[in-house]
Amino acid sequence: MSSNSTTRIFTSGAAGAPSQAEQYTKDSLDISQLQPDPLSQFGIWFDHAKSGTVAEPETVVFSSAELPSGRVSARTVLMKEMDGRGFVFYSNWATSRKAADVQTNPHGALTFYWKELQRQVRVEGRCERLTGEESQGYYDTRIRGSRIGAWASEQSRVLEGREELEKRVEDVEKRFDGKERIPVPEFWGGMRIVPDLVEFWQGRASRLHDRFRYTKEEGQGGEWKIDRLSP
Repeated sequence: MSSNSTTRIFTSGAAGAPSQAEQYTKDSLDISQLQPDPLSQFGIWFDHAKSGTVAEPETVVFSSAELPSGRVSARTVLMKEMDGRGFVFYSNWATSRKAADVQTNPHGALTFYWKELQRQVRVEGRCERLTGEESQGYYDTRIRGSRIGAWASEQSRVLEGREELEKRVEDVEKRFDGKERIPVPEFWGGMRIVPDLVEFWQGRASRLHDRFRYTKEEGQGGEWKIDRLSP
């Protein structure tokens, strides 16, 4: 039998135990518990996650899609900031796959998954670059090696070998030798996802999860509508 015709079933059951999926029973979610706007609600959930329960709760999957092909790509990044406008992470915006996607399609999505809390948050919205001044503020908080690395790496470009990357790092080190303050590269910086949809997902038993979706209402002064979704 060829490998293409072999079906493998993946479950989380313990070895020797019946193959049953994990049941989510840690918590529940009701509309009466929700804040009027999703960013405030996210702040409450994030503070809970970072209180020691979840390792690196700022870890998030950023998904983007290239047009006109429609090909979707996704990668794990670290959310570094959140304000009243949206969620911010930093990257190379000249050579990376995500940069190419955003140049053709300014819409993106974020997915946070906090397994320990049996919670998930989905965000959809518009991508907008931070200014150089805004990006410099965060860039200055990074260790020197990471600041040098931002200059040296042509993210996602093909390398002939590790030596090529190390040579680029060496050249950048020489360029900024003796300088503590390094300017943020013009091709590197923050991307803010300005949400128009945010969904909060709380796992429940028998896959009957609690799901609430916030959507921005048009012509309502930026008010948010909240709907409970079927699991």
